[in-house]
Amino acid sequence: MEGETMKCSRRGLAVLALGLAVSACAAGKQVVDERGRPLEPLSVVTQSGEHHFMVEIADDNASRARGLMYRPPLADDRGMLFQFPQASEQSFWMRNTPSSLDIIYIAPDGKIISIARHTTPYSEAPVPSYGAANGVLELRAGRADEIGAKPGDQIKHNFFKK
Repeated sequence: MEGETMKCSRRGLAVLALGLAVSACAAGKQVVDERGRPLEPLSVVTQSGEHHFMVEIADDNASRARGLMYRPPLADDRGMLFQFPQASEQSFWMRNTPSSLDIIYIAPDGKIISIARHTTPYSEAPVPSYGAANGVLELRAGRADEIGAKPGDQIKHNFFKK
């Protein structure tokens, strides 16, 4: 309409961008972040609905060791998924990580085992999984609470077997 400006909410733009990214992944095109790192779609299904993220994959020793060290805070729709070949007790720390994170430990079937909320930046204290996990999802601190994530909720990603 003439004389009016169209306003887009930040959330609306994020949903649109995520939808385009998921479409690109489905079409076999690689989606990358602003620094050229590949991203994959992942969903967390909670009582409040299905919540979509684009995640960086850490699936080798070097990328798992580096994690999110020295990185700025994650956007609301971003995360990092650590993939391990075998499920076992996992333990993470926050060494050289400047932003607080929610660390979500995941069983091979995609069920959340435990969540460490609002971890302490730069801490070397171990943050255990309290169960056998082969996946670990890191999100911006507070996101797990915002989406209502809890143990037993389902993570959807092609890494997990149902």
